[in-house]
Amino acid sequence: MRPLLKWAGGKASLVKAIRALLPGDLEGRGYHEPFVGGGAVFFSIEPTSGSINDVNPRLMNFYRVVRDHPEELIEVALGYRYDEGEYYRLRDRFNSREANDVEDAAILIYLNKTGYNGLYRVNASGEFNVPFGTYRSPTIIHPARIHRASEVLRRIDVLNEDFTYVERLAEERDVCYLDPPYHPASRTASFTDYAAGGFGEGDQERLRDLCLRLDDKGVAFVQSNSDTGFVRELYSPTRFSLISLRTSRMLSSKVSSRARGYDLLITNHGQTR
Repeated sequence: MRPLLKWAGGKASLVKAIRALLPGDLEGRGYHEPFVGGGAVFFSIEPTSGSINDVNPRLMNFYRVVRDHPEELIEVALGYRYDEGEYYRLRDRFNSREANDVEDAAILIYLNKTGYNGLYRVNASGEFNVPFGTYRSPTIIHPARIHRASEVLRRIDVLNEDFTYVERLAEERDVCYLDPPYHPASRTASFTDYAAGGFGEGDQERLRDLCLRLDDKGVAFVQSNSDTGFVRELYSPTRFSLISLRTSRMLSSKVSSRARGYDLLITNHGQTR
């Protein structure tokens, strides 16, 4: 199925390449995504067990509400209008943090479908600050898609932890897809402000160390990142495969800045049982 949300750095264009590197017999294996974001790979697989996680607590609340309260979410979201005044009223409500979990999730999908370029961006105070977007009759919510996603998510642990949690849950023969905030290919290419703190080079090193430990456990993984000298230097001493793909992706938060970039897929598949 298709993702429920638009998400900066979403992997819809890379799903086929990523899935080609995953084990062919996914049935019966636990599947884990520590940086789920919009979940393009997760929803394309529809796993029967495993976990999803993200550092963004509002995003993970959204997935929990989809899982546990799909009807309530649909009812609330269908009551919102595509209107600039409505947008800024709901954005203020979202930033007030006074909404309950269902309303918070409904506002998030509304802002996602009606905000500029589908961005999720917060300022230094943690306030969502994306302006109103101009669309032609956007659909705020697809009830059938929400119900289908709810069925998938009922089989999955939905977490809001540091990405290293996966070492605790993943077992031998499980599968892990890692899609961290990309190491910036240039000073203007970085877009990690969907949550406070960003994702620096120290985090990239922690991620490399996690991949080594997952490999030791017999967990098959694929990671996507930017193809930079820094990332290659991190992984070149390992026995992992590095596959460069030239893809069209967002290099900044501006639509006008779309350009051809190089993604790097890093995998140990074929080296684990």
